[in-house]
Amino acid sequence: MWTILLPLFIATLVCAAPAPSQSSSALVAQSTVLYASDDPNPILWGPDTSSIPQAIRGSLGATILGPQDVSLDKQNPDLLAPPSTDSGSVGNAKWPFSLSHNRLQTGGWARQQNEDVMPMATAMSGVNMRLEAGAIRELHWHKTSEASWAYILKGSVQISAVNSDGQNYVATINEGDLWYFPAGVPHSLQATDALPDGAEFLLVFGTGDFSEDTTFLVTDWMAHVPKEVLAKNFQADISAFDHIPGQELYIFPAALPQPDSDAPISPQGNVPEPFTFKFSQVQPTQLSGGSVKVVDSTTFKIATGIAAAEVTINPENYIGTLRKMNGAFTSEIHAPTTTRRVMLDMYRRHTAHYVENTGNTTLRFLEIFNTDRFQDISLNQWLALTPPDMVKATLNLDDETIARLSKTKNTVVGPA
Repeated sequence: MWTILLPLFIATLVCAAPAPSQSSSALVAQSTVLYASDDPNPILWGPDTSSIPQAIRGSLGATILGPQDVSLDKQNPDLLAPPSTDSGSVGNAKWPFSLSHNRLQTGGWARQQNEDVMPMATAMSGVNMRLEAGAIRELHWHKTSEASWAYILKGSVQISAVNSDGQNYVATINEGDLWYFPAGVPHSLQATDALPDGAEFLLVFGTGDFSEDTTFLVTDWMAHVPKEVLAKNFQADISAFDHIPGQELYIFPAALPQPDSDAPISPQGNVPEPFTFKFSQVQPTQLSGGSVKVVDSTTFKIATGIAAAEVTINPENYIGTLRKMNGAFTSEIHAPTTTRRVMLDMYRRHTAHYVENTGNTTLRFLEIFNTDRFQDISLNQWLALTPPDMVKATLNLDDETIARLSKTKNTVVGPA
């Protein structure tokens, strides 16, 4: 099962609990506001619940009398019946690709998410693309603000690119691997037959207004240049251009790609940093509630605009395992999701959040940040490394609870 969600990280698992806090002599905190509610605010239902969801939580709300989309309400219990902790100020933070328009081509398809369909996503966009074996996403490039990062969901893709110094790069990568093209670098993509059906991948762009329909395509460019000019530019007979496409191809079928070793040799040499990264070969760090592995510009040098983590959260029958409560203070998080379906979630910069697996299968997702370094702050670690008297005065926690706080960052935690 897969989810793609778009934090640093894990040094060690929980060590022995530190000695009890020496704050017992501190003055008892004086309450200046009401204590937080003791209501546990459980999730009221899920996708497999047999009952019909209603807009009721405790003594609040009422039944639905009019038409109801039951399947959608089952997926969004905290929207129909919000917990008491909800102030109602957070906008829609998820978008299923199933609701995106799909651009169907001979040889594949592409569907996208940007701020047009998800207004909260002002800093990142995503594209879900599929290529049949041999099919090509034609030679193209993006605007100066649109670097391109990709994760292969299934299959294998050969990528090719040329930078402004005339250095080229051709490489084939597989499921779970990445590529990154800085803005303005022309490139192309072609699925291999490592998987007979071809390949599917997720593309991420560090801007909310990206559109897959406005990339610069070589066929479209040449179709709008007089052939006389083409002949002069390429120093060829004008008849050489008799059969160039009259409009853009975008995605189209072709013969399978040749081996990487057959790529043209540039007199300017290869690019200084590879545009691909074999993320599938990075061993995850195993944690009490799952696993995590991270990639950013410290390991994938060329990827100066996107950092990511691949996270798994183990299933629990009743108590969901948590991707710990944390704050992403340096970047916006794009959370493309592929478990049963492809979903994008968005957490804005400086937004505290958590991810809980409430199902009975392993949850797998990506966290993707529009930044060069993967960083986050763990609430547990933050409190553990703050003077205990300060924590006690602020939160009215007792010494035993403060002593159990973890001074190391546990990215995924299991039930206590």
